Amino acid sequence: MHAPDGLLEPSVAIATAIFSVTMVALALRRARTELGDRQIPLAGLAAAFIFAAQMVNFPVASGTSGHLLGGALAAILLGPWVGSLVVTIVVIVQALIFADGGLSALGYNILNMAIVPAFAGWALYHLVRRLLSRNRAGIIAATGIAAGASVVLSSVAFSIEWLFGASAPVPFDDVFGAMVGVHTLIGIGEGLISAAAVGAVLAARPDLVAGARGLNINTAGQPMGVRPFVVAGAVVSLAIAAVIAQFASGSPDGLERVADQKGFASTAEHSLTNSIFADYATAGIDNEVVSLAIAGIAGTLVVLLVGIGAFGLASSRRSPAAR
Repeated sequence: MHAPDGLLEPSVAIATAIFSVTMVALALRRARTELGDRQIPLAGLAAAFIFAAQMVNFPVASGTSGHLLGGALAAILLGPWVGSLVVTIVVIVQALIFADGGLSALGYNILNMAIVPAFAGWALYHLVRRLLSRNRAGIIAATGIAAGASVVLSSVAFSIEWLFGASAPVPFDDVFGAMVGVHTLIGIGEGLISAAAVGAVLAARPDLVAGARGLNINTAGQPMGVRPFVVAGAVVSLAIAAVIAQFASGSPDGLERVADQKGFASTAEHSLTNSIFADYATAGIDNEVVSLAIAGIAGTLVVLLVGIGAFGLASSRRSPAAR
């Protein structure tokens, strides 16, 4: 879903950039009041996990792959405002350091990958949860359904942007049908990964799940401390980025596949391709396994530290009375 530069007309890039910047500013204001001391490291950890998980493309159809978006997952863990910021950090780091997604495309990439999934996923999660039991199984099931649907809605958002700013003479109906079709399949993977992640957090620290507030969810034993939980989560994220990512599908993702099939891939322009970690490989290292592992570890640590630092800074700006 990472769109490169040039895929949409400048008018759409500018409009979505203005909207996304406005939403990020509002989210930062909300983060000042919503983030407690316990949530700050969890927010950084969520960003690191989503970054690492996005490195693992999984096959969804012949010649097509998908990867986690993570917006709904982050929202269910942290609320939609903080959740959208989590994925925004990931998208910006990916564009600046890994040449994954264009710089002029940041407006619609943040909108499609962070804002739409976080807010739509949060709303759908609560809608579905009301229809299910108010227990651990209901939370996990609602997470999976909401996360999967959020991916489809993200593809709808891109299709609407295409309607207003197509870079090639490809009809809206063709792009819409292809995008929704392939991202429905990708959404299945999104739902499974998100449900598993929320289930893991519920098992260790249910009090840290924003979507479980007000529900009586107990751990099987003594709850894990916040610091050990963050350390364990960071180790898992690093392992995903360094080891599991080695087995990722090399097929184009849903958006790339649609662009190839519909004939507008040639409009794409790629920024910062000379970056040391462009395309998740380390410049100057010929061994592909080592190159990917170094890039994955570096990216995961950068996102973790940027996330904790950014959310810590936002939280520190609260007035003493609000703490």
